[in-house]
Amino acid sequence: MDNIPNLLGLIHRAGKLAIGEEPVAALCRDHKAYLILLAQDAAENSVRRAQHYAQSSENNLCVTIPLTKDQLGQGLGRNSCAMAAIGDLGFASAVADRLAKADPEHYAELSRLLTEKAARAKKRRDEKHEKNTRPGKPKPRGANNSKKKP
Repeated sequence: MDNIPNLLGLIHRAGKLAIGEEPVAALCRDHKAYLILLAQDAAENSVRRAQHYAQSSENNLCVTIPLTKDQLGQGLGRNSCAMAAIGDLGFASAVADRLAKADPEHYAELSRLLTEKAARAKKRRDEKHEKNTRPGKPKPRGANNSKKKP
């Protein structure tokens, strides 16, 4: 569990981590949050709000991690942090893998879901989309500018 705050700090420096209720809510509203992390000692209202944010989109997954608010904030350069959201699928999958290695009973399913989602996204990126390619000769440059004003 010691390396998860450090990994979250790396994700934060990469600009793919929202920290706190309002930034997490904004990321969820934009459908860009893949994993919402809650500290184990987060307040009941924070937990309720995070679960509501997770239900707002099918992409969002909400999980309580076995770290206190102080431990979670440690890797982020803050005193404490109750809620954070990861906005990158690869990073979310990496955090889920670390959680699954530490506690397979609770986090194995989460890791499997995010790994499958990341694999599908990679496959979509790698495949060539035929509908976006046009056969034939390319237009000569300046063909659209045939009617120039003097």
